[in-house]
Amino acid sequence: MENHRYKKPEWLRKKIALSQLESMRLILAKGKMHTICEEALCPNMGECFSNNQATFLILGNICTRACTFCNVGAGTPMAPDPKEPQNLVDTVETLGLRHVVITSPTRDDLADGGAEHYCRVVQAIKDHDSGIRVELLIPDFHNKEKELEKIAFSGAEIIGHNLETVPRLYRIRKGANYERSLNVLKRLHRLNPNIHTKSGIMLGLGERDDEVLQLMKELVDVGCRLLSIGQYLSPSSAHTPVIEYVHPDKYEYFRKKGLEMGFDFIKSSPYTRSSYMAHEYLQEEG
Repeated sequence: MENHRYKKPEWLRKKIALSQLESMRLILAKGKMHTICEEALCPNMGECFSNNQATFLILGNICTRACTFCNVGAGTPMAPDPKEPQNLVDTVETLGLRHVVITSPTRDDLADGGAEHYCRVVQAIKDHDSGIRVELLIPDFHNKEKELEKIAFSGAEIIGHNLETVPRLYRIRKGANYERSLNVLKRLHRLNPNIHTKSGIMLGLGERDDEVLQLMKELVDVGCRLLSIGQYLSPSSAHTPVIEYVHPDKYEYFRKKGLEMGFDFIKSSPYTRSSYMAHEYLQEEG
C-alpha cells in the first residue's frame, strides 16, 4: 500500500485513451521498435502517441539493473539488433519526427554498455536527414571516458542522463551512484561543450526542498542547463512507494529557482517526464 500523505489528487488523474494507442502501436510493431513510453507505463502516452511522438528504447527492453522505481524488466538481454538503426530511421520517417528522443535500458552485459550502438543509431538518422535533432537519454556507462567520448561526439544535439533523486534516496537506483551520475554529465560537457546536457528528477519520494535545490545547484556547476522535474508514480505495489503527491505550486517554485541558478530551460509539473514535450527545450534553436 502506498505511503503517500493524500489520496491521488485531482491534478494526477490523467487517463490513457486506448483509442489513441492503436495506430502508433501498429507503426512501432512494423519497425520492431520498443518505446520507454510503454515499458514505463507513462501517463502521457496517449497524448504523445496521438501526436505521433514516442521515445524509442533501443538495445532491447530488458535491463541489467533492477531499480525499484522503474517498470522496465530486469534480466538477461538479447544481443543488439544490427538492423535496429535502419528500422528506427524508417519509423522516424513514417512518423515525420523532427526531434527524435532515444534511450535504452542499462546494458552492463556489453563491453561498451551499448555506446557504439547508440552512435550507429544517431549516424543512421543523420545520414537520412541531418536536419533532424537527436536527443539521447543514456545510462551511466560506469562513467568510462572512452564510451562517453563516443556519445559526446555521436552527433546528438542533446544528451541527457537522469539523476532521478537526491543522494540520500539513492537506494532506489540499484547499481547507480549519485556522484558517478553527476560526473557523467560533467564529463560529457567537458568532452564536447557544444552539446546540451540535460537531466531529470522525480519528486514525491521523501526528498526535502533543500536537497532538491542543492542537487540543482550541483547540476548547474557541471554545466547542465536543461532539466525536467516530475511526480514519481509507483508502477505497482512491488515498487518503491509514493511518499507524497507534490502540489503543482512546488514545481513552479523549483522551476523559478532553477532559472535563477542558471538553467536555460526547466519543464516542471506533476506530469513532466524526461522526454515529455522534449522539442520545447531548445525552441530558440528551431
